[in-house]
Amino acid sequence: MTENISILGSTGSIGTQTLDVVREIGGIKVWAMSTNTRIELFEKQVREFKPEVVCVMDKNKALEFKKNISDLRVEVLSGMEGLIAVATYDKADTVVNSVVGNIGLVPTVKAICSGKNIALANKETLVTSGKLVMNLLKENNVSMYPVDSEHSAIFQCLQGNKDNKIKKILLTASGGPFRTFDDVSKVTVDDALKHPNWSMGKKITIDSATLMNKGLEVIEAKWLFGVDLDQIQVVVHPQSIVHSMVEYEDGAVIAQLGVPDMKVPIQYALTYPKRVPNGFPKLNIFEEGSNLTFERPRIEKFPCLQWAYDAIKIGGTMPTVMNGANEIAVAKFINREIGFLDIPRLIETAMNAYTSISDYTLDDVLEADKWAREYTSKMC
Repeated sequence: MTENISILGSTGSIGTQTLDVVREIGGIKVWAMSTNTRIELFEKQVREFKPEVVCVMDKNKALEFKKNISDLRVEVLSGMEGLIAVATYDKADTVVNSVVGNIGLVPTVKAICSGKNIALANKETLVTSGKLVMNLLKENNVSMYPVDSEHSAIFQCLQGNKDNKIKKILLTASGGPFRTFDDVSKVTVDDALKHPNWSMGKKITIDSATLMNKGLEVIEAKWLFGVDLDQIQVVVHPQSIVHSMVEYEDGAVIAQLGVPDMKVPIQYALTYPKRVPNGFPKLNIFEEGSNLTFERPRIEKFPCLQWAYDAIKIGGTMPTVMNGANEIAVAKFINREIGFLDIPRLIETAMNAYTSISDYTLDDVLEADKWAREYTSKMC
């Protein structure tokens, strides 16, 4: 169980729930934390948890924030330099990376190289640099614990089975708000932000609606659990009670169930290998578990999932380009500049225009990400 943490993105959905876990179970000190835009909430968090170092990404907002908390003994930093300082703060032994987007990559790499364990909610770290990051974990003898509910479920299903061969990972997906739609060409931003089960940030909610979120999780699962791509099967499970399953070579399928709530996965990442009692919502199997269904994903209607499979099959820096193009396309959609179906179209176009670098470095990843963002922005 970790006792000292820093949090990248403490005011986001995962960040705020991480602090809920800290409040609930006790025994964990938050030494450093960061935010992007939610300054008022961040001030409340800083005053409550009293970290020694904080980062506000925007420099001007950081200067203003420093004045607002001048009565506290807190070092206030900004930008990527500040984010890295939070990620590598010497008193923390575990970094909760809950920022959204590829901006979380460099701080994670720096944290690993500083000997920190990683509680990972930032999908893009492994999507864009899976091979590089997994090698760094081994070189620095540190661990990565999944925070996403699906990957946490898989991780939990693997406990006590390290000597048993995985036949298949069954990665569940809610299917999003348009699971049963035949025509999604006219859906609006407001429609896409109404997720049927989960309360998440805007970007991840849109990714869930396009099934790109599940595509990112497929790539993440490949690296986290060291399996081949054809061993990962996406299963649409509208109730979001079964968070994922693992099938072993003898045919046994082990599943992890729970209510659609992120607090237990977050807690398990922080308390592993211990399980600690809490007051969070519990599954009532006679109510929530009374009608569980499973379906195949409709990839023909939601091609973003296919683009993710294609990107990791090509390998190298292609997943980075796919991810960067998706981040720009989703931002444009949220700003009502493009339509829902333009998201997969823009991603496909960017991937077709790019030649992947197979043996990549961190600089190659950052350059590929920059190229994808600029290319997709121009297309818009």
